[in-house]
Amino acid sequence: MLIYKQADSDIELRQILTLQQANLPKNLTKEEKAKEGFLTVEHSFELLKAMNEVCKHTIAVSEDKIIGYALSMHPKFGEEIEILKPMLAEIKKVVPLDYNYIIMGQVCIAKNYRGKGIFRELYNAMKEFLPNNINKIITEVDIKNTRSITAHQAIGFKELKRYWVDEKEWSIVVLK
Repeated sequence: MLIYKQADSDIELRQILTLQQANLPKNLTKEEKAKEGFLTVEHSFELLKAMNEVCKHTIAVSEDKIIGYALSMHPKFGEEIEILKPMLAEIKKVVPLDYNYIIMGQVCIAKNYRGKGIFRELYNAMKEFLPNNINKIITEVDIKNTRSITAHQAIGFKELKRYWVDEKEWSIVVLK
């Protein structure tokens, strides 16, 4: 049975990191990256835990094993992750002052569970779990990650802005 919940233990956080490692570009072939997508950010346990203490991560669990996750990142953590600093600067340029948002810091589904609606359900659960004062989820996607772009569009994310940094094009998207 598959359940959606918030991460609440160090064991769960370590399982997130294990799934993350399996989907980083350094651990994928060129073909896998093109077909399955890829992750950009590699988190430390300490940072993942600190983020979880502010706003808990959403996880999909099957038989006590995390098979998917959507990380919640309060904007204040943008300064902790070098690769995300440009995104935070660009968000500040286009997001209205009345937006109360959380950044979805990364979403990942284990390969054997993809294409089964878990991506959509992770976001649905994430929206349910967010504090009442948060009314938007913002994230960015590498334009070369076509699987992720398509998946985000399919569940209702709308593009706020595209920008370039270090010869990569990014799309900042929002879910209301």
